[in-house]
Amino acid sequence: MPDLAPRKQTILQAIVIEYVMAAEPVASEQIVQKYELGVKAATVRNEMAEMSELGFLEQPHTSAGRVPSDMGYRYYVDKLLSLRDLEPASKSRVLNATEEGEVLQRLLHDTARALSRITHLLSVATTIRDHSVTVKHAVLSALGPSQALLVLILSNGHLENKMIECPSGLTLQDVGRVNDHMAQNVVGKTLKLLSRGKAPAASGPPAPVEKMLAVIGSNIKSIARELTRGFLITEGEEYMYAQPEFQKDFAALGDLLTELVESDILYDSVATNEQSRTVTIGKENRHERMHRFSVVRHSYFVGEQEAGVIALIGPTRMRYERSIPIVDFTARALSESLTRFFG
Repeated sequence: MPDLAPRKQTILQAIVIEYVMAAEPVASEQIVQKYELGVKAATVRNEMAEMSELGFLEQPHTSAGRVPSDMGYRYYVDKLLSLRDLEPASKSRVLNATEEGEVLQRLLHDTARALSRITHLLSVATTIRDHSVTVKHAVLSALGPSQALLVLILSNGHLENKMIECPSGLTLQDVGRVNDHMAQNVVGKTLKLLSRGKAPAASGPPAPVEKMLAVIGSNIKSIARELTRGFLITEGEEYMYAQPEFQKDFAALGDLLTELVESDILYDSVATNEQSRTVTIGKENRHERMHRFSVVRHSYFVGEQEAGVIALIGPTRMRYERSIPIVDFTARALSESLTRFFG
């Protein structure tokens, strides 16, 4: 990417600011009136034309002003952006959301919802597809003569509950034997290992225990397979419809958002840190269906282990100076909560 002279940098920054605010192409006269550049509109027009040739600006129509290109936004984010400190109210809303959740999915829902309401953008949270996640605790609790609850707590903070039908004749002593067996053969095992086969049978157990272990082995295998695919949480789709870029065709945007969520495209675009960047803009996103959007992302952790990603998605005309620090702050707050709960 070519570097820009100081005056071109100032003009590009002004165009980004004006376009983000109004979602309308920016004219040279508008720049001259609002920014003290010490030059006439004709000079600004020439600078804008040169920046268009270099690929930093685009002209939607022949008689229109200019708008930033993906490369223009990238230059702005990398070299011109001054990140804003978060206002106390936003910090408070994020902290309240991250402190009130009880388990991972609820915590992510609350956090994503708070983030979308603060920014008026689509907020996304993912858990990482990590086969190395292990089972931290595995407990079977009897709920009656014919039902029990299987509870798995994973090393990334996720909690999974599963109702199990008990075989006839299972006693509380048998439940204790099942829990002893899981402590030896399930706890500490990776999801990758558990997704490939059932837990080994205990040596010479009573018939009800043997049947219970077979049922549990099948359920754990199914849970492990599902969880290694990770999950995706979205909040704030309604804010996307309010963006001027998308108001011309609500139906097309709705179909696109549904496709992104139901396929792996949105998960991959958020969870995959393209080119090790915190921000990917427009065509920098690997999937063509994401080329209309920018993604601001940050990983969150349980202790030292990466557990997933929190992100904002919006038009390329995004307030990066606000979006980047609030995603970073949210990821840190989420990491602290998860580490406190599950670390």
